[in-house]
Amino acid sequence: MKKHLLFASITVVSVFFVLVSTGWTQHQSASTHPIVLHAARLLDIENGRMLAPGELLVQGEHIAEVGTKVTHPAGVETIDLGDSTLLPGLIDAHVHLFLHPGAEDLQTIEESVPQRTILAILAARDDLMAGFTAERDMGSEGAGSADTAVRNAIDQGLIPGPRLRISGNAVDILGGHEDANHYNPEQHLMSNATYANNSSELLSVIREEIKKGTDFIKIYETGPDSLRNGRLSTPYQYTVAELTAAVQEAARVGKRVAVHATGEPGALYAAQAGVVSIDHAYQLSDETMRLMREKQIFAVPTFALSEYFAGHAASSEQALQEHQMLDLHRQEFHKQLAAGVPIAVGSDVGPFPHGTQAREFELMVEYGMRSLAVLQADLLNGAKLLGWRDQIGALKPGYLADVIAVPGDPLQDIRVLQKVAFVMKGGIVYRRAGCTTRKGQATCSRSQVTL
Repeated sequence: MKKHLLFASITVVSVFFVLVSTGWTQHQSASTHPIVLHAARLLDIENGRMLAPGELLVQGEHIAEVGTKVTHPAGVETIDLGDSTLLPGLIDAHVHLFLHPGAEDLQTIEESVPQRTILAILAARDDLMAGFTAERDMGSEGAGSADTAVRNAIDQGLIPGPRLRISGNAVDILGGHEDANHYNPEQHLMSNATYANNSSELLSVIREEIKKGTDFIKIYETGPDSLRNGRLSTPYQYTVAELTAAVQEAARVGKRVAVHATGEPGALYAAQAGVVSIDHAYQLSDETMRLMREKQIFAVPTFALSEYFAGHAASSEQALQEHQMLDLHRQEFHKQLAAGVPIAVGSDVGPFPHGTQAREFELMVEYGMRSLAVLQADLLNGAKLLGWRDQIGALKPGYLADVIAVPGDPLQDIRVLQKVAFVMKGGIVYRRAGCTTRKGQATCSRSQVTL
């Protein structure tokens, strides 16, 4: 008990220090004066080309002008980012702000919701500083509607963090993927998700989640997973009829349903029901891929988490199983690309450290996509998936000024996305590395990061 109280006290003090040291003690707003960002290159993500040099004019929260040279109005602040590439803020379509490295099930049992909320605030900050200006939080993992509070605090400018789409508690069956299945049943330990065992219960849970402020519904459709003779075996949790009822109920109030589904037949049931994304998608049938292409249902691979689990397994036997599952997913990913399945980028960060998830981009290139295609999947498809199409995901006049800068050219070396030197979200500069300002013009290097 004393250990947990000490940890909570230290964490509270740490958060207070972070907020004070970064200036987050009151509501933040975009600059009242115009800002011009200048760099050696600017990525035109829609047309797949680089502008050299690149400039964009920011007025308030939005981009006003983009080109090789833009208007420099009176009173403008010019930030010269040198030999960098300007590109839209990154999007992670699958994160867990309420998880950190360590046993996921024990976090729900050992840590209070207030303590986990504090850690989620720090996680949101870390992701933003790594260049992720928009994210989809795929379940608060037993923390209920605490993610609603984090999202709202970010939106109100009270704390730094990405734009969030949140799902509240995910939905699962009794004894399902997220239940506390390996403990003494007499202890009645809480699940990391909310139980719904039939269509009627699904509707009730969805209505409750919407009441609490959720942006979308996350449902666990498959699990646990095992490999049998090179094939993935994973039981489904909801029938087509049950998932269809969930999708229709969410759609009634303008919401969508995303599912955790690694294989068949659960993935097929989800595609038939019309979910917005199938996350993980280790192995998909031809019919599932056809439906996903036809209905524009996104697959979100989450390779980074699989790689992390394989490298941090508790035993050599578990490590072998994780590597086999990752190898299977890599092979199946080639089939999904060939079949024209829409892809979005999500890392499943949380079980591995927040702020390090740009590794997902590298793995997607390593597993068969071109760097440009990965960035388009992240930015263009990510904006659609999160419901912010025509607002984020591209550097265009009228779009929100969510902009990052990285050294070098990400089309030539995707690894530079792990070296974000500048972050702006909604016209507010959150990270600028070693900048100096002279006569209204700032010149920046990567030698120093100001949080």
